[in-house]
Amino acid sequence: MTSATTFPQLTGEYSLDPAHTRIGFVARHAMVTKVRGAFNEFSGTIQVDGDAPEKSSVRLTIQATSIDTRNADRDGHLRSNDFLAMDEFPEITFVSTAVARTGDTSFDVTGDLTVRGTTRSVTVPFEFEGSAKDPFGNERIGFEGSTSISRKDFGITWNAALETGGVLIGDKVTLEFEVSAVKSV
Repeated sequence: MTSATTFPQLTGEYSLDPAHTRIGFVARHAMVTKVRGAFNEFSGTIQVDGDAPEKSSVRLTIQATSIDTRNADRDGHLRSNDFLAMDEFPEITFVSTAVARTGDTSFDVTGDLTVRGTTRSVTVPFEFEGSAKDPFGNERIGFEGSTSISRKDFGITWNAALETGGVLIGDKVTLEFEVSAVKSV
């Protein structure tokens, strides 16, 4: 793992590598299990200021239609007006507003998350996983993080009551980020 003392060497602009990055989510289903999914189409940049990490920034754009829970019927429902309303809101975006170093290799990235036309401030704790030069000469960095949001905060309120009590879908959604980014500048 790259130590904290080498952060200045990481200064530059990085592009997310979609082939090696996962943007996923987990939600409670039927009150007894969890459904996991991911978005397969996205782009993003990370501007790293190694000397002053608080000046770093992140931009992410996700194509809502790329949602994938490994079930075509469920994915179709999630794309509908009951959930993401992707015809009207085809993109989910995150634009950082602050980066704070919280440990030797940990950072809180706060930003504006926009889902279904509603924007809320969200903080994602990230762990820096390291940097490396890959076999093709690309300089890479890796981060992992997750946070939980309320889907109701973004106007996603559809649900169904269960005969045994409770609801089909939990309100809490955990967002998961496993990021590999390649230095472009």
